[in-house]
Amino acid sequence: MKRSELNRIMVEALSFIKRKGVILPPFAYWSPKDWEDRGHEYNEIRDNMLGWDITDFGSGNFHKTGLLMFTLRNGNFNLKKYTKPYAEKLLIVQEEQVAPFHFHWSKMEDIISRGEGNLLVQIYNTTDEKKIAKTPLRVSQDGRNYIVPAGTIIRLTPGESITITPKVYHKFWGEKDTGRLLLGEVSKVNDDRVDNHFLENVGRFPSIEEDEPPLYLLANEYPKAKNG
Repeated sequence: MKRSELNRIMVEALSFIKRKGVILPPFAYWSPKDWEDRGHEYNEIRDNMLGWDITDFGSGNFHKTGLLMFTLRNGNFNLKKYTKPYAEKLLIVQEEQVAPFHFHWSKMEDIISRGEGNLLVQIYNTTDEKKIAKTPLRVSQDGRNYIVPAGTIIRLTPGESITITPKVYHKFWGEKDTGRLLLGEVSKVNDDRVDNHFLENVGRFPSIEEDEPPLYLLANEYPKAKNG
């Protein structure tokens, strides 16, 4: 992805989030220069990858296959250093923009529709060989627990949510002609560096063409603190 595209996506996201009445924390707006001056007291943000997370999954077409996330809070698998057992994110999904099939080895998450638009979520169990299974699944959706066939597509309308348990393949996208989506995600500790498995060979973090200076850094780009 070009840095100019990332910058533009961030500006559009901030405008959209503001219209929805959501205020992001101060570190959402720190420039690269600001990060150079931030000391070790901000290492929780660095180590746990809080902040901007934008990816095209290596597709080269963010608007077709991509996702924007902002991690608001997160713990760490290193519980001796960081004791939070939970994470929270905001996600923006465009109409027909796909986040491809993947599962998490340990993370359980609730995906929550926070506004206009419908989210479509397709789910499968996983085989021991990390393939798609044809077995029925148990779904937990806003307190309703029920069984669905493999490959069922769940429609989340505004205000609805679904729980995704570990090792359940899921793909999601915005339903056509229903509007751009603001989603919430509440989960166990999240570490996208080690906890994701994609059905296809995709790239989790984008390769970036530096055609202009970054407006804000992505969560995997923070420099180390100068004072430790």
